[in-house]
Amino acid sequence: MAFGKGCHLHLIDGSAFIFRAFHALPPLTRKSDGLPIGAVSGFVNMIWKMVEDNKGPDAPTHVAVVFDKGSHTFRNDMYDLYKANRDEMPEDLRPQIPLTRDATRAFNIACLEQEGYEADDIIAALSCQARDAGGRVTIISSDKDLMQLVGDGVEMFDAMKNRRIGVEEVEEKFGVGPDRVIDVQALAGDSVDNVPGAPGIGIKTAALLINEFGSLEDLLDRAEEIKQPKRRQTLIDNREQIELSKKLVTLDCDTPVEVTLDDLEVKEPDATVLMNFLAAMEFRTVTKRVAEALGVEAPVIEDTAPPVEEPEAEEQVPFKPEDYEWVKDAAALQVWVDRINERGWVAVDTETTGLNEMIAGLVGISLSVEPGEACYIPVAHKASAEGGLFDDGQLAEGQMGLDEALELLKPVLENDAVLKIGQNMKYDAKIFARYGIEVAPIDDTMLMSYAMHGGEHGHGMDLLSEKYLGHQPIPIKELIGTGKSQITFDRVDVAEAVKYAAEDADITLRLWKLFKPQLHRARVTTVYETLERPMVPVLKRMEMAGIKVDRNTLSRMSNAFSQKMAALEAEIHELAGETFNVGSPKQLGEILFDKMGLEGGKRGKTGAYSTPADVLEDLATIHELPARVLDWRQLSKLKSTYTDALQDHINPDTGRVHTSYSIAGANTGRLASTDPNLQNIPVRTEEGRRIREAFVAEDGKLLLSLDYSQIELRILAHIADIPELKQAFEDGVDIHALTASEMFNVPLDEMTPDIRRQAKAINFGVIYGISGFGLARNLRIPRGEAQGFIDRYFERFPGIKDYMDATVKYAKENGHVATLFGRRIHTPEINAKGPHAGFARRAAINAPIQGSAADIIRRAMVRMDDAIDGLPARMLLQVHDELIFEVDKGAEEDVITRVRDVMEGAAMPAVKLDVPLVVDAGQGANWAEAH
Repeated sequence: MAFGKGCHLHLIDGSAFIFRAFHALPPLTRKSDGLPIGAVSGFVNMIWKMVEDNKGPDAPTHVAVVFDKGSHTFRNDMYDLYKANRDEMPEDLRPQIPLTRDATRAFNIACLEQEGYEADDIIAALSCQARDAGGRVTIISSDKDLMQLVGDGVEMFDAMKNRRIGVEEVEEKFGVGPDRVIDVQALAGDSVDNVPGAPGIGIKTAALLINEFGSLEDLLDRAEEIKQPKRRQTLIDNREQIELSKKLVTLDCDTPVEVTLDDLEVKEPDATVLMNFLAAMEFRTVTKRVAEALGVEAPVIEDTAPPVEEPEAEEQVPFKPEDYEWVKDAAALQVWVDRINERGWVAVDTETTGLNEMIAGLVGISLSVEPGEACYIPVAHKASAEGGLFDDGQLAEGQMGLDEALELLKPVLENDAVLKIGQNMKYDAKIFARYGIEVAPIDDTMLMSYAMHGGEHGHGMDLLSEKYLGHQPIPIKELIGTGKSQITFDRVDVAEAVKYAAEDADITLRLWKLFKPQLHRARVTTVYETLERPMVPVLKRMEMAGIKVDRNTLSRMSNAFSQKMAALEAEIHELAGETFNVGSPKQLGEILFDKMGLEGGKRGKTGAYSTPADVLEDLATIHELPARVLDWRQLSKLKSTYTDALQDHINPDTGRVHTSYSIAGANTGRLASTDPNLQNIPVRTEEGRRIREAFVAEDGKLLLSLDYSQIELRILAHIADIPELKQAFEDGVDIHALTASEMFNVPLDEMTPDIRRQAKAINFGVIYGISGFGLARNLRIPRGEAQGFIDRYFERFPGIKDYMDATVKYAKENGHVATLFGRRIHTPEINAKGPHAGFARRAAINAPIQGSAADIIRRAMVRMDDAIDGLPARMLLQVHDELIFEVDKGAEEDVITRVRDVMEGAAMPAVKLDVPLVVDAGQGANWAEAH
């Protein structure tokens, strides 16, 4: 039919579909030849869903899928930095691009792309043509750049959110109508496309200016009228850049498209062609579904490998914050409790007065049982009084009592038959535990993401929501503000809190429904079930127990550090020949590089010399002054970070310090300790070791320290299959002394502490892929000498070099490395060039070793509660390879025996190591004595 009045054109943003499919779904390869096809699978599912969903009276009469072709367009000729900061296309995606075009044609849909133009320009040209011909247009995309086209018969549709985008939605996003979108974009710029815009002006300010002056041209012509001096000068100084930006963001409705609207008429797919394509891709699920819809027999797809179903595109219910329920009384909450018990699962989230779970007050609880269906139960929001002030003694209306709400929720939160789903569930579990509720069983979407994507990206809820659900959550700063004007959540208006808090539970549930089946497809179910999820209750108990810290000891140490720093300052001034501020990098740089003439000085943007630790470590190999400055800085850090700051972390109610462990913080599986960080207390220096004296046992108790001996070297010996190292560990030989003897030809009975120290630094340095520069810094020796040590090490133990080369090769071919227990650590930077290359290589080499050690201690910790059950002991801290316990005096030997058995057997039965694990134990009234 000829395109005209009554016709409806659908223009699908094909490139957006591809990237959504690639990033939102786990990797998938074709079984017959290993070809990556995950993005093609997701793309096919989305296209088929569009075909199926758009039938009936409002069905399109014409349709096309539009793609970008190449990276160079006419905009690059205008501005050579346009899109210059875009990342390279992922290697796994590159071979899938032409297959998405093949898929489009297989569905008998017009497939459009044009050299020199972006997909958006083709969409613009066809939209304008269709509108001028009297037809309607629906652009299937959420791309903000296309919003300038909306109006007069053109609308957009966000398929990921199932949301129509019309004039009102554009005004909501940009603060102006579609006809002024390009003016706002020209001012605000675009960091994604590298459109410069006006420095310091964002969307809101741009909209305010355009609404005031009417158009960009009038604004620039009348810039002198702007009252704010900085804003006025910015527009005057950057006029040419702003005008260029407008040209860059304006879509070209005159793009010379190579098809007519009539060429885009909807056509039924040729069943044979479509079935052949789907079968060639080996898509079993969608092939059967499409065959059934077309009334044909699905082709048989032979199994050439164990079947792994391709992921299906999840139909997404739109997010509607206004539909979330504000639960005001027991009757309304009981309805939710009944639904939860019937459903068997619930996503739960808490809102509190702060981030410290040990002192934060509970403000409200949100629940979700189905996507799009969520509620918020406020319990402690304060009533606002006149002038925006809050009456601390008066609660806002429409809230249940805290005790009443928890009484109704406690049975369901503790019900073994109901799964509780959270995002970083450890936080919420600790909050509930303080109110007498033990939440179990649980699932954690943060840990699911970590199990599947460790090393690829972060695992915070906002990032996961945007990446996998295509939804940007309500920012917390919109409710509580920032900086000095920030308020606590109990002062947030309840109606706004409902939208924000219930959305968190809704997002968490959607992520869980998406991630749960992907664990199996990504082959990390065992990692999640044995190494991630079980850590939540273990760490919750440890963190709530805390460890006693003696304030008086810390105060004495702070005074001693001050005195020693003063002595070091005097020595530094004597070496420099003048007094200066040792804490000033600028003054230090002038002393080192201008006055003393040392090499290696580099000036920063301010013109001052840069004096970070690595620069000083290099210089310390040739002069005493930088060495003494490093000593001074270390004492300064010990004082400010530990002996001073730890006093502020002592909980007034418990008298103990309660650190918080991040399970998903490090790519390798190591736990990270924060607020305060108790894992980075230095142990190589006498002063650092002394800080542990302040960590003490309660009266009548002792602290026990059980520490894996050289666990990473033992794992290296096993993984790299080094006979000499394996035999040494089997015989119980001092591995550092052995290495020194082998490398420096020194008999064991003539070994000196200094030679052994050098060998120890090399042993551990090699695991981290240390360079000659790095080893020289550690040992404060010349670089050439340090590199000679490393060269001799590899000559003596060639298997280690073979392991390193093989690991890097595997990482480059597969995009990840793995621990002995199946944890995958992704290595997205492994093929990087330049400065990142060395770091990425070292990280890939170290990850299987450090990650396996981290997995072993996790396995031990998960088993520990059962092991010490019935004994007067509790586990307090984990510091990398060390576990700290507090026990009653007299029970220490029994506890040591049981703990040691668990730790030394933690790898079994999953992995049988070729070398024994050995655990050293110590005890004392404080941590320093115990370790």
